[in-house]
Amino acid sequence: MMQGFQGLLWVISLVLLAMAVFAFIDGAMRRKDAYPAAGKQTKPFWLIILGLTIAVNIYPIVFLQIAGLIATIVYIVDVRPALKQIAGGGPRWGGSSSDGPYGPFNGR
Repeated sequence: MMQGFQGLLWVISLVLLAMAVFAFIDGAMRRKDAYPAAGKQTKPFWLIILGLTIAVNIYPIVFLQIAGLIATIVYIVDVRPALKQIAGGGPRWGGSSSDGPYGPFNGR
């Protein structure tokens, strides 16, 4: 039974690490000037916090993992949508939000 619980904790830890890596990569791809324009902390601040979260998840210390989880959730739920709104909400690599794989869906 204890082995099953440890397996569950390992899976949860892996999911937390994946979320932190996603948030870090997403944060690194955003424009530096979008952070203050959205009224959020600076890009280096978020990259340091999310990078530390990744490090803490690799070498687990429970109370630091919880703090990192909170920081990751704040980035994904609050900062990321604000940055997307500043960038226009569309893809970062160009195009329109109505573009499909073969062109626009707006009837043209």
